Amino acid sequence: MPDIIKLLPDSVANQIAAGEVVQRPASAVKELLENALDAGADKIQLIIKDAGKSLIQVTDNGCGMSATDARMCFERHATSKINKAEDLFAIRTMGFRGEAMASIAAIAQVELKTKKHEDELGTLIQIEASEVINQEPCATNPGTSISVKNLFYNIPARRNFLKSNPVEMRHIIDEFQRVALAHPEIFFTLHHDGQEVYHLPGTQLKQRIVHLLGNNYNERLVPLDEQTSIIQVKGFIGKPAFAKKTRGDQFFFVNNRFIKDGYLNHAVMIAYDQLLPDDCFPLYVLFIEIDPAKIDINVHPTKTEIKYQDEKAIYAIIRSAVKRSLGRYNITPTLDFNQETAFQGMITEKPLNEITPPSIHFNPDFNPFKEDQKSSPKEIPFLRDIDTKRGIPSNWDTLYEITQQKESEQQVFNLASNKTGKTGDYQIENLGSRQVFQLHQRYIITQIKSGLMLVDQQAAHERILYERFLLQLEQNKGLSQQSLFPQTVTLNTTDFALANELLPDFQALGFQISAFGKNTLVIEGVPADIPENNDLATMLEELIEGFKNNHTILKLDKRDNLARTLAKNAAIKTGTALATEEMNDLIDQLFACQMPNLSIYGKQIIIKLTLEELAQRF
Repeated sequence: MPDIIKLLPDSVANQIAAGEVVQRPASAVKELLENALDAGADKIQLIIKDAGKSLIQVTDNGCGMSATDARMCFERHATSKINKAEDLFAIRTMGFRGEAMASIAAIAQVELKTKKHEDELGTLIQIEASEVINQEPCATNPGTSISVKNLFYNIPARRNFLKSNPVEMRHIIDEFQRVALAHPEIFFTLHHDGQEVYHLPGTQLKQRIVHLLGNNYNERLVPLDEQTSIIQVKGFIGKPAFAKKTRGDQFFFVNNRFIKDGYLNHAVMIAYDQLLPDDCFPLYVLFIEIDPAKIDINVHPTKTEIKYQDEKAIYAIIRSAVKRSLGRYNITPTLDFNQETAFQGMITEKPLNEITPPSIHFNPDFNPFKEDQKSSPKEIPFLRDIDTKRGIPSNWDTLYEITQQKESEQQVFNLASNKTGKTGDYQIENLGSRQVFQLHQRYIITQIKSGLMLVDQQAAHERILYERFLLQLEQNKGLSQQSLFPQTVTLNTTDFALANELLPDFQALGFQISAFGKNTLVIEGVPADIPENNDLATMLEELIEGFKNNHTILKLDKRDNLARTLAKNAAIKTGTALATEEMNDLIDQLFACQMPNLSIYGKQIIIKLTLEELAQRF
């Protein structure tokens, strides 16, 4: 029997490995930026075309490479970072595996120009599918410029799995932000399709955060700095009042390398305990400095996971450091008995001879048993109708009068979908005879044939708006109301890219939104179902945050996600007082929905109590 195990060709092995290292254009961007940092560059330029599918170009002014190094960098496991296995536990550079350039060259058309500062000529290398097409001397600037063209051109199936341009561009921006945050002293620029997205001069960390995330973040940051014998933690955390519904603004860096660690994230969340609602997440940009010998970063090719020798101690240090920072800057309430109270300053000290004792005046001739001095019952408002002879109200027979109402026709509504054609048992009186009450400004109680029914007013309105918005998105006929004073809202680059992607759907819902400069939108009209007194800028930010949150957790379709998010933001909230007409209208609209019994998150909207169930409780 012939042997069946064969050694794969290098080209096939490279493509297999490339699928793990380069998952999408953002992966190639990350590897190229990290190589530029390891080269000692202080000026890095990133150029993107077609969201990285057509071109990814990184130009730096680093040390450059010789002709031999330029050729060797495309070989698998060729690296200048380590020489032996022990070096894995003393790594200070971003890269060390020697896989990135070989993986990128296996699935793209790569052009490399590089020159050392002391050389007169540089080197040009063109390579496709791991095969060198051309290598020759060239005139170029000191440093390195790498152009990656037509990513996954030789793997059509993999290219077809890439998302739309706005989605892929958001991933590229995420990777760019992480690298730029970790190195605020370095000058970065990012251009996409000929437009400058970021222009980041070298600066301090706080200014870099503001430049990347938005000018409104300047007032949201609280500094943190903790020095221990195990680790050093520094950076910024966000004030609880500015927490968001998504985890987007959360960054952990270990030795300037971005990592994802749910365990350390839990330490930060515990420090914010009882300061945030359950569905909100704080901002933090934290840098951990630790001895490389005490960690292992060779866990995954993406190098975003790290193993620690003493992770429990690191957890405790981070938790206490965040708590200390929140308390130090008066974010959390403290008990300080030496602190000046609110009553101090209200009391002024006077000499004893200037203090006037209070005086008491009384009528010595007052007789409480004298008839003419007694207060007449008519002078007391709430005893105005009291019969003075018998001591009982004169209209006692009408105080507890129960009004009798005619029995009228009852409308039958189906709790399940209208498509089933089945009839439910929620038979309630029509508008003329229906009795409705609001309980704690949260629930609506109404009478039905078999007993009574409780309706969650917020969940009911969310269901009504959700189905209405879905229909508008399908028909592209959303009603709009023009704003008297248009409002502008400035977003960070990631949110602005997402808003541009959603603009056609916004317009289908009735929004009138257009671009107004860099990362700025102007809102000229909103859907007719949204109250006019809403803060439109805040509403749009919450809409984008909710959309991202639903996309991350529920993995919803884009239109379904948008309708669900807008319905939640536009619905009446718990604690809103409703008039009788409004409650009746809400019930009518709810039972006109396809699924009136379920909220947009699958919970019950209606609870029915029958007369038999009520009788059993007495």
